[in-house]
Amino acid sequence: RTSSLKKGETLIDTAMTLNAMHPDLLVVRHPQSGAVNLLAEKVTCAVLNAGDGRHEHPTQAMLDMFTIRRHKGGFAKLKVAIGGARMHSRVARSEIHALRTLGVADIRVIGPQTLVPDAFGHLGVEVHHDIRRGIRECDVVMALRLQRERMESALLPSAREYFRGYGLTPETLAFASDDAIVMHPGPMNRGVEIDSRVADSPRSVILQQVSHGIAVRMAVMSLLAGPAPEAAGGR
Repeated sequence: RTSSLKKGETLIDTAMTLNAMHPDLLVVRHPQSGAVNLLAEKVTCAVLNAGDGRHEHPTQAMLDMFTIRRHKGGFAKLKVAIGGARMHSRVARSEIHALRTLGVADIRVIGPQTLVPDAFGHLGVEVHHDIRRGIRECDVVMALRLQRERMESALLPSAREYFRGYGLTPETLAFASDDAIVMHPGPMNRGVEIDSRVADSPRSVILQQVSHGIAVRMAVMSLLAGPAPEAAGGR
């Protein structure tokens, strides 16, 4: 209902219209933080957050945790590095929240000062402005997409300079653990946040993330749209 919103329809109007359609489930992505929560309060069906502004992207974090578990088993002893995380990145916030919830104590975010200020530490992570130190001995190395508007703003001199200083390459990945896995939520900017030799290497689980995303999101939708526990006999 993007066109209707552009014509002046409020989010509450949208909620009322959607209610009239009697859906079982709404999957919502919205550019405004908190919009999904507002819709959830106004509609009479389940609502799945597919990303809201700078707030959260919960199913991305869920599929990534599933991927990590399949490759690493437990979480408590893991060291995880997230490259390209921005202070207001919904993916980064959800990843960090999920990792901390599952018991990961060593979480590092890596990037230039302009994108990754030291204030990031209030989320319970270590902030690194040197990629080699940041991913040293890490078991999981996750690269996040560098948005074009960041490249075109004064936050970075150029995409080439970012890749030179913070791109995930075979040379920088060598500082991680020998059995470290490489992740990326996609879509990738090859030659900006990640080198093709890394993205296509045996250590990359990026395509597995895509496959797991289908299964995890199907499971979430099934749980949300299915009968309530009471209606299913308390099971």
